[in-house]
Amino acid sequence: MSRSLKKGPFVEPRLLERVEVMNKSGEKRVIKTWSRRSTIFPVMVGLTIAVHNGLKHVPIYITEDMVGHKLGEFSPTRTYKGHAGSEKSSGLR
Repeated sequence: MSRSLKKGPFVEPRLLERVEVMNKSGEKRVIKTWSRRSTIFPVMVGLTIAVHNGLKHVPIYITEDMVGHKLGEFSPTRTYKGHAGSEKSSGLR
């Protein structure tokens, strides 16, 4: 279920504060966050935000196409390494 239009999009206040400070100072450092549910705003374009995926922080460079999406969409939480014991991957014939 999506968020109410009356409320508007959600962004973690601390994250938005850090983004505004970075834009004012003009420096380009990685911002670490655990807030996967935060919506990407246009002021975040051009910054690198490291989003936690449950194991580590995955750095994500924010582009214009990402505006309106959630940060968690770009930090996968599952790693697929293939099926164990497959003959194709072992190289046996």
